Amino acid sequence: MLNYLDFEKPIAELETKVAELRETASSTDIDIDAEVGRLEAKANKLLRDTYAKLTPWQKAQVARHPDRPHFKDYVAGIADDFLPLAGDRAFADDPAIIGGLARIDGRRVMLIGHEKGDDTASRLKHNFGMAKPEGYRKAIRLMRLADQFGIPVVSLVDTPGAFPGVQAEERGQAEAIARSTEECLNLEVPIIAAVVGEGGSGGAVAIATANRVLMFEHAVYSVISPEGCASILWRTADKAAEAAEAMKITAADLQSLGVVDRIIDEPLGGAQRDPEAAIGALKGALIEELDGCGKLGPAELLKQRRAKFLAIG
Repeated sequence: MLNYLDFEKPIAELETKVAELRETASSTDIDIDAEVGRLEAKANKLLRDTYAKLTPWQKAQVARHPDRPHFKDYVAGIADDFLPLAGDRAFADDPAIIGGLARIDGRRVMLIGHEKGDDTASRLKHNFGMAKPEGYRKAIRLMRLADQFGIPVVSLVDTPGAFPGVQAEERGQAEAIARSTEECLNLEVPIIAAVVGEGGSGGAVAIATANRVLMFEHAVYSVISPEGCASILWRTADKAAEAAEAMKITAADLQSLGVVDRIIDEPLGGAQRDPEAAIGALKGALIEELDGCGKLGPAELLKQRRAKFLAIG
C-alpha cells in the first residue's frame, strides 16, 4: 500500500480505480484490459505532470515521505559489507547517527549517516534522525579513524535537524556540531556527502561539509525547516509553503547557488515509489565521485573543500 501525500490525491484516485479494475478482471471473465490500460496511462501522465512542477513545499513533503529509503536501506543496497562502529568513547552511543566501515563496489569507505527509522518503535529508538552531541562525537571519532588509515568518508544526510532538547544542550550540542564540521574541513581523505531526504540545519552540515555534496532530486536542504522559518517570520506555521519558496531549499536552487555539486535523479514519483532504483542511482553516483576525488592528493582535497565552503554566502 502506497502512502499518498495530500497533493497526490488525484493520482491516488486513479491508481485505486486501476487496482479495483484489476481485481475485478481477475475474478470475472469480463475483458476490461483496454479500460485498465487507458486509466493506467492517464495515471502515469498525471504523476509525471505533477512531479514535473512540484513546489518547494511539496518537495519538502516528498523528502519527508515515510516510505523513502533510510540509512539502513542504503547500507543494504550499496555496501558489499558493513561493520558498524558504536559509541563516542565519552558518553554513549547515539542511534540517530550510524557509522562504520564498508565497501562500495570494492572501494573501502567509512560510511556515516542519519537513521530516522521506519515504524513507531524504530523512530523512537533513532529519535527520528535527530542526533545528540554523542552522535556528532561518534561521527568525529569515525572520521578521524578514516583519516588515520586513508579511507574516504561517505555521509548520507537525512535529518530534520540536531536534537534541540535540554539534555543535548547540557552536553554541548552546539560545540559538538561545530567540532564535527571542523573535522570535516580538516580531513586529508575525500569526503562525499549525499542529502537523501531532509538536510536540516547544523544537524546536516556537521557531517556534510564535503568535497562533493550530492542531493536527490526531491530532497531538501536548509538552515531551518519551512515551518520553523514561518513561525519566526509570521508567527504561524501555516505559511510554511511561502517560507519554503523564499528559502531556496530545493536541489535545483542549491545547485545554482553553489551549495550542491550534483543532483541525483529519482524514479518517477520519488524514491519512495521505487527504492531499489533510487538506491542504485545513489550507488552509481557515489562510485563516480569517489573515483574522481581519489585522483586528488591530501593538500588538493583540503584546499578544494575549504575554498568551496568559504565561497558560500
